[in-house]
Amino acid sequence: MSDAAISQFYKYVDDNQDHYVQRLREAVAIPSISSDVSRRPDVFRMGDWLIEIFKKLGISYRVEDLGTHEMDGQTLKLPPILLGNYGDDPNKKTLLVYGHYDVQPALKEDGWDTDPWDLVEDSHGRLLGRGSSDDKGPILGWLNVIEAHQKLGLELPVNLKICFEGMEENGSEGLDDLIFREAKSYFKNVDAVTISDNYWLGTKKPCLTYGLRGISYYKLIVSGPGKDLHSGVFGGTVYEPMTDLVHLLSKLIKPDGTILVPGIYDDVATVTDEEKKTYESIDFSAADLHQAIGSNSSRHEKEIDTLMHRWRHPTLSLHGIEGAFSAPGSKTVIPAKVIGKFSIRSVPNMEPDRITQLVTEYLNAEFAKLKTKNKMSVELTHGAKSWVASPKHWNFVAAAKAVEKVFHVKPDLTREGGSIPVTLTFQDALDGKNVLLLPMGRGDDGAHSINEKLDRSNYIEGIKLLGTYLYEVAHIEVK
Repeated sequence: MSDAAISQFYKYVDDNQDHYVQRLREAVAIPSISSDVSRRPDVFRMGDWLIEIFKKLGISYRVEDLGTHEMDGQTLKLPPILLGNYGDDPNKKTLLVYGHYDVQPALKEDGWDTDPWDLVEDSHGRLLGRGSSDDKGPILGWLNVIEAHQKLGLELPVNLKICFEGMEENGSEGLDDLIFREAKSYFKNVDAVTISDNYWLGTKKPCLTYGLRGISYYKLIVSGPGKDLHSGVFGGTVYEPMTDLVHLLSKLIKPDGTILVPGIYDDVATVTDEEKKTYESIDFSAADLHQAIGSNSSRHEKEIDTLMHRWRHPTLSLHGIEGAFSAPGSKTVIPAKVIGKFSIRSVPNMEPDRITQLVTEYLNAEFAKLKTKNKMSVELTHGAKSWVASPKHWNFVAAAKAVEKVFHVKPDLTREGGSIPVTLTFQDALDGKNVLLLPMGRGDDGAHSINEKLDRSNYIEGIKLLGTYLYEVAHIEVK
């Protein structure tokens, strides 16, 4: 693609922005909530809607049936994984793009300013709606790039393989097995992988993401009486599960964030001087953090310390207690069984099995000290390893050049504190092929929260970025 063709592509995208926004509006209107039994048909409807676009654009595709699973006491069909293929020129590089078409739950009464399933553009150019940024805007971005090239009579500079799933927000069941199963067939010619399912660090400067923390999520279960009891009748006569649970939770972490599990820091990779230098040029301030959290209750005075504790140091967070009284009012109940929920965000070179071993051994030892007659168990509900790639790889270099062409600024190289397990799956299954996280949305998009949005400018410029990135991938020298 020549510079003239790129200019032609940019103009076409600008001239058709309302068409792209309308397409996103149609996608947002489908409440494809994978974690809600009642909305499972809508997840399938979203997949069918995408298939129609595949057909219109001439994308060859396969609909991978993943079978069934159990959820909320029901046997449900798993939403299909859509595998698309556009171009098979052996002289071109082949890029695999991943995204998901399911979304988080949303209700107007949760505090949304607008109907979450009706995409609304406000006076600031923000496109408000569930899934606008996570992840329907980005997956439509790839399809819009293909469509624009077709309308302009331009050849796409690379071969594209597409992997869109409908269970990302609910555990991605079946995805890993499919990727490993297809590694030597459907995915065999892939040169690199790109995922647009994350966000800029802030609101002004694009970034490329090369690392994610892992996660180990636990239930700490304490039970005793055979049923809930009245505190006025039985208080002082029984060992109360809530008392034991709260004590154990207090033994996991200090108020300053230090994890108290012995040995938990032993395997953490050392911070090198080279790594420290990468933080110096990142566009981030304490004000950005304070705006994002809605207060100035940050733990660290220096920006670099904040970023390191967010990205490359392990953390432990307490999330809630199931079985305890939490409704408005005053109920004098002694719960018979309570479940504390907490997670550890892990970093290289921590291993999930080792983390679980350390956590279980420590909590068993602390529980024994209580000399209580209650019972306690620790259960790992889900886990994922951390992931890190080389930002010096040609895939990242190509993406950085694309960012400079579209946004006229060098992107920040960032890591993220969250987890996207499929990054490591692709890297492992495809024999170490590079995986790039190329975000479309801003850091304040509010994915998973109320009033999720994608700025029109990020959506439109993001389409240009994805198209330009394909051009840079096509022409960069592979070393």
